[in-house]
Amino acid sequence: MKKVILIVAVLFGTVINAQVTSSNIDVDKSNVNWKGFKPTGEHFGTISISEGNLEINEGALVGGSFVFDMNTIVDTDMPADNKYNAQLVDHLKSADFFDVTKYPTATFVITSVKKAEGGLSISGDLTIKDVTKNITFTAKFSDEGGVNTLTSEKFMVNRADYNVTYKSKTFFNDLKDKFINDEFEISFEVKATHK
Repeated sequence: MKKVILIVAVLFGTVINAQVTSSNIDVDKSNVNWKGFKPTGEHFGTISISEGNLEINEGALVGGSFVFDMNTIVDTDMPADNKYNAQLVDHLKSADFFDVTKYPTATFVITSVKKAEGGLSISGDLTIKDVTKNITFTAKFSDEGGVNTLTSEKFMVNRADYNVTYKSKTFFNDLKDKFINDEFEISFEVKATHK
């Protein structure tokens, strides 16, 4: 009987001591980078995070979520006053790509955090245009001076999975060399402060 009580006490104590705290993302110090590819070149830029949090347990990352403001898509490989810059951004925001009028935000919710070589292996549900897919990437995390920093390695996302169809070889087989790659590159650095 004592053995049973001891096991219950240990389990109960473990639950009580597992205190998860939440850190609010500092949207002014966080950034998301994107890069798209086509046979004739590439374009890259940023998207802002409008809100989010990181969940921490004893200095370790255990969860969190981000909201991306798709209206803030910016191209940075061309000068801001270049007319082609504005045309590209407008096209990315249109129904051909991310249709930001109908889908103004995208989200990422962490579902798993595991130790991996060089840092952490993070899996989560990425939702774009109301389509949710689980993705996995490598990242590094630090908890210093009340500031949490989560920095991802560069990883690829397949836009075809989210019904972003414009000049996609997944949806059109007659594009020849006029296609745009389905996979685009993402990386980010997120900073959050303890509540």
